[in-house]
Amino acid sequence: MKCTPGKKYKTFPQESPTTDRRIPHPLLRPPTPQPATQGGEIDAAAAAAMGRKSALLVGINYPGTKAELKGCHNDVDRMHRCLVDRFGFEEENIRVLVDRGSSGPQPTGANVRRELARLVGDARPGDFLFFHYSGHGTRLPAETGQDDDTGYDECIVPSDMNLITDQDFRELVQKVPEGCLFTIVSDSCHSGGLLDKAKEQIGNSTKQNQTQSREREERSDSGPSFRSFLKETVRDVFESEGIHLPRSRHKGHDGGDEQDAQPTDGHTKNRSLPLSTLIEMLKEKTGKDDIDVGSIRMTLFNIFGDDASPKVKKFMKVMLGKFQQGQSGEQGGLMGMVGALAQEFLKAKLDGNEEQAFKPATEQEVHSVDEVYAGTKTWAPNNGILISGCQSNQTSADATTPQGSSFGALSNAIQSIIAEKRSDVTNKELVMKARALLSKQGYTQQPGLYCSDEHVHVSFIC
Repeated sequence: MKCTPGKKYKTFPQESPTTDRRIPHPLLRPPTPQPATQGGEIDAAAAAAMGRKSALLVGINYPGTKAELKGCHNDVDRMHRCLVDRFGFEEENIRVLVDRGSSGPQPTGANVRRELARLVGDARPGDFLFFHYSGHGTRLPAETGQDDDTGYDECIVPSDMNLITDQDFRELVQKVPEGCLFTIVSDSCHSGGLLDKAKEQIGNSTKQNQTQSREREERSDSGPSFRSFLKETVRDVFESEGIHLPRSRHKGHDGGDEQDAQPTDGHTKNRSLPLSTLIEMLKEKTGKDDIDVGSIRMTLFNIFGDDASPKVKKFMKVMLGKFQQGQSGEQGGLMGMVGALAQEFLKAKLDGNEEQAFKPATEQEVHSVDEVYAGTKTWAPNNGILISGCQSNQTSADATTPQGSSFGALSNAIQSIIAEKRSDVTNKELVMKARALLSKQGYTQQPGLYCSDEHVHVSFIC
């Protein structure tokens, strides 16, 4: 935010200094008290000392497609007003990408990545960054040998199906400058694992917490534990083949595996894009009928090239190397990794002398195969905060009331909590209140909080 000398900035109601529970940015000194002028305004110098506030808001309804939702645009509109009216963001520092009509930039994978890169690239110590996403989420089965936090690549789904993965977000947060805080709200399905390697403060999405939850379940009742384990195993097998099974609509024991969200009335649709639907939409996009789960990543690379997810490009580089080794006589090669279809795809590309098509992959820096499968294991995001709409194995609701108002369940809960509490609310407080409110409203989704220890009690957004 560039401050013009002499310009006045509107202040917002605060509690008195004796009762204000604001927790300052942990990486900065507490801000100097703002000198108010007549009329409740502060001068430009005081505003500049607070650091800039920048945001990217993305809402995708996928109109006219098999994946159509109703509430994502409304989520973004309400958050936009909230950032300006409640948190003091300047209009010029808020970027919005929605698929509402054909005018303006669309929320494609390339555009979302470009805006996220700009958001982080322009940041400096003391700034507050905010990213809100409302739309579909999906999760791709891990490649052979992968050992990430949840066993899947959790992804958000841009309007053109050019997926953005959990590892992409982790690498983005890694670039956030020291002393700058980046808050992410993802009102989408499977969002619990979206910030790969971040410490799970509230939730049970990562393997460690899932194991602890299962152990508690086994100690209390071995019967339900085995049924839950068996059910989730069978479900994973079907999902890996691109077949989506409807989930039970009852809350499981200890936040168990019956995970579809549902409201008490009105109409709801979950914000999960099943692999079967993703594959159908990719077939329509490419005109090819031979796409399956094993070739999704290669299909994404073939369609989007340099605009594809960095992880997809790194994966392609490793697969290309394995294929070339296989041609030289090495046993196993690519066939055991991604199947005959992927091998035929690579062979056709190479036989056609289309090495240029692989340039976006070959230019990627890949220091080890582990980097492709599991990412860098020794680093966890420090300056990133993720508030997820649900756990990694749950769905988030896209709800429409009997009166015709549509919204994401988490987004609506956040707005209700903020409107009710005029003072600051911490990240932990927000997530715990959202969990309680959604449960009271009849939803089974459980929002989560993923961040370092020092950010648990930091004020939401800024």
